[in-house]
Amino acid sequence: MVGSSLPGPAPAPLFTWEKRLEPSRVMAVIVPVIAVILALGVGAIFLAATGFNPLKVYQSMLYGVIGSKYGLSETVVKAIPLMLAGLGVSVAFRMLLWNIGAEGQFYMGAFGASFVALTFPNLPAYIMLPAMFVAGIAMGGLWAVLPALPKARWGVNEVITTLMLNYVAILWVDYQVYGPWKDPKGFNFPLTAPFSKAAILPTIAGTRIHLGLIFALLAAIMLTIILWRTRWGYEIRVIGESPRAARYAGIKIERNIILVMLLSGALAGLAGMSEVAGITHRLQHGISPGYGYTAIIIAWLAKLHPATIILVSFLFSGLIVGGYSVQTSGVPAATVSMLQGAILFFVLGGEILTRYRLHFGRKEGK
Repeated sequence: MVGSSLPGPAPAPLFTWEKRLEPSRVMAVIVPVIAVILALGVGAIFLAATGFNPLKVYQSMLYGVIGSKYGLSETVVKAIPLMLAGLGVSVAFRMLLWNIGAEGQFYMGAFGASFVALTFPNLPAYIMLPAMFVAGIAMGGLWAVLPALPKARWGVNEVITTLMLNYVAILWVDYQVYGPWKDPKGFNFPLTAPFSKAAILPTIAGTRIHLGLIFALLAAIMLTIILWRTRWGYEIRVIGESPRAARYAGIKIERNIILVMLLSGALAGLAGMSEVAGITHRLQHGISPGYGYTAIIIAWLAKLHPATIILVSFLFSGLIVGGYSVQTSGVPAATVSMLQGAILFFVLGGEILTRYRLHFGRKEGK
């Protein structure tokens, strides 16, 4: 046709994404650091928009954490349940099991330990504490197995079931502290009678740092050994990387789903046991300020590595303690939750940089 012209080739993009053969170890370190910095930047904008000086608020938060012996000890205390719950969800996440139920497993662990302490108050400490330990991990583990069974048998989505069971566990504990276990001498508050001295974990003199810290450190060492030094750990990692390859290799995925969820819930249950035996010394309403949910953020920020989870738990416990210290100056308590959510948002967004390489500039066609 006269005057017609064929359309030319489409212009090349200004940048392209190229998948890495292996995730970048450098970016795996840099992304979480940048995520924290960006989250603090978002928090600064929010604080400035609401009439607060961000630098002064962050300075007050930092001083509240490291400015006194009490602040330091409270940071460790808050880190203990975060460590245990974070370790719990991390082992499930490594096998692509999305255990969102650590909060409920925490509550059931606290319930199991409290049952022993309240039912057998005259037991000596050398029997009482091991019994509470076993009851805590057993109840947390069993609560995680409930969604694991339909997941293994019928492929039921564990995100939904674990999340719903959180509310069941929380309301079950509320039923106990508002009803059968309510302390008649508690001035009508929703809490149980105090535990006997035999049911209280030992602490470091002059602080509230209790034996749960040792539980968390030993759990991190145990998970490290399991994941990288045992056949079971190898199976967990293979299933997480490629379920199809794992099944082809003869690995029993259904059995591992149940076992991994059992271990995951047991660690979250141990966090609940440590909290009632080490801090509150009784079961009460709202015993967790969201440790199980915060543990999910910690696990992802730490790249599911046990040792890193310990370190990141201290970061988040510092945010919690620092947030308490600035509330007296009128800063909303929700600021800490906003910072936690922003960190998770930027970490997940930055994951693309660990798996893909960004190329700028046009590439000449062949």
